[in-house]
Amino acid sequence: MGPGWRVASAALVGGSVVLFGGLRRVALVLPRPAAVRSRPGRAWRWRNLLVSFVHSVLAGLWALFSLWNSPELLSDIQDGYSVSGHLLVCFSSGYFIHDSLDIIFNHQSRSSWEYLVHHTMAISAFVSLIITGRFLVAAVLLLLVEVSNIFLTVRMLLKMSNVPSPALYEANKYINLVMYFAFRLAPQAYLTWYFLRHVELKGQGAFLTVNLLLLNAMILMYFSRLLRSDFFPSLRQGSAGRDVDGEKFLID
Repeated sequence: MGPGWRVASAALVGGSVVLFGGLRRVALVLPRPAAVRSRPGRAWRWRNLLVSFVHSVLAGLWALFSLWNSPELLSDIQDGYSVSGHLLVCFSSGYFIHDSLDIIFNHQSRSSWEYLVHHTMAISAFVSLIITGRFLVAAVLLLLVEVSNIFLTVRMLLKMSNVPSPALYEANKYINLVMYFAFRLAPQAYLTWYFLRHVELKGQGAFLTVNLLLLNAMILMYFSRLLRSDFFPSLRQGSAGRDVDGEKFLID
């Protein structure tokens, strides 16, 4: 890709950072549930999750649209290209940068270090895609995870707000599980198979493969937490009495 397009891409990433910064300011003035207002430590977490929810809705639907609009991309994961997919990668890169800065500047690094690791992996991988223009389709497939994150974030917002409707939480719990399989585990498994079988393990291919395998470990860890928390609570260990108000973790 030419240097002019790379400069434009950098501007798009920067614009996305500014956009999510503006959304964070909007979230500051939105009304909060009584359960959040009564626990000052939850204020940052609530605001952060609202911004995350907006990104999940936009990026998840965008990824679905990109693949639906250009299904031929799936036949060329390494070199397939679409303007929509490129813009999506720039947009989500800006979100990951913004969220990392939000965690650091609000002194949440210790409780949310796993997210910083994830964001560092995502940003470095996406920047390499933007620069080279290769493996863009793989990034769009990975961003299907944001469809799952919509329901994962709703789950945490419901828990934090103490919504007096167990039926709502129960319904979202099962929808969340289905979406986790369909939009997180399935694309991740397919891409892992594809990279290990078809991608040359050197240069960018090796870098992205290592990133993918590390992400696999994180996803499986989060999945085990989700199952223990929502479906096998008797198996949870070490969580009694733990204050997680300031933590960003979506699985607890």
